[in-house]
Amino acid sequence: MQNVLNECRWLYNHFLEQRKAAWEERQESFSLYDQIKTLPTLKQERPSLNAVHSQVLQNVAVRIDLAFKAFFRRVRAGEKPGYPRFRGAGWYDSFTFPQGGYLLKENAVYLAKVGEVKAVIHRPTQGHFKTCCVKRISTGKWFVAFTCEVAEQLLPESTESIGVDLGLNSFATLSNGDSILNPRFFRVDEKALAKAQRRLSKQAPGTPARSRRRKIVAHVHERIANRRLDFAHQHSRRIVNRYGLIAVEDLNVNKMVHNHCLAKSIADAAWSQFMAGLAYKAESAGRRFVAVNPAYTSQTCSKCGHRQAMPLSEREFRCPCCGLVLNRDHNASLNILALGLQSLGLAQEAPDFSHGE
Repeated sequence: MQNVLNECRWLYNHFLEQRKAAWEERQESFSLYDQIKTLPTLKQERPSLNAVHSQVLQNVAVRIDLAFKAFFRRVRAGEKPGYPRFRGAGWYDSFTFPQGGYLLKENAVYLAKVGEVKAVIHRPTQGHFKTCCVKRISTGKWFVAFTCEVAEQLLPESTESIGVDLGLNSFATLSNGDSILNPRFFRVDEKALAKAQRRLSKQAPGTPARSRRRKIVAHVHERIANRRLDFAHQHSRRIVNRYGLIAVEDLNVNKMVHNHCLAKSIADAAWSQFMAGLAYKAESAGRRFVAVNPAYTSQTCSKCGHRQAMPLSEREFRCPCCGLVLNRDHNASLNILALGLQSLGLAQEAPDFSHGE
């Protein structure tokens, strides 16, 4: 499989150089199909390409085409995009069978032009196979991911609704008063990661010892990522199984991490991963999922609508108008639920978030 990756990387760089040179020298643009048509000639010039399935080679051309489409889309949007880059050794880590050329067996996967590869099938597959992607991760492990077309698996109908306020003190506070503790996976393993990185830095570049140390660092990162992903799956599944309507904050995490004081904690919490899990699980289960504007949800009384300044250091909301005393995050989750119900037309009234007192 490593040979397939090497050939795909070479072809990717060749297609990129082809497009770059055509524009710089002749102001010509190569299309996706122009480059696919060159594959038979390339196979004659480079016989090692014949060891790779034809659809895998065509998918490399698709990846280049998508990279340029994304580049020009950002240019038109007025952004400053980076030009598609050449891939050095070790920087091309997957290949895809977009239609056929693969077969799943009991304890193995058959890949065309590769052969039968032993595999641990961690769960039964469902539906009709659409694509197969083979990926190598930084620890040297290989994964095969199948994209399947399946029918919706609707859960029994639920009339319960929930609002979810995400935070750092508690990972999430629900409008029913429950809270999910913040596990802080990166903070837990931060010392082990720092120790592994110090040992890596002491090894000379290009030596086998440095390669071994680099893999140890990758293992620590992999452990953190796996724990974080499992946490997001477990809790998003519990919420979707119980509630028929789920309202969450529509957070712009990319902007929030610009706060250098909280950036590490926000990234460690991985709110986007959790919200993405809620969204697709809710859609698959026939639940209603709505993301609402989080503005003023922490500063507005969930009972009377009075708004007041609430610095982050104040963890309890005290309303001077109606006398409500409530945990800051619980109050925000109630407001999020009210906004979610209002946005779906299921509530007559919601707290006034446009005019404060």
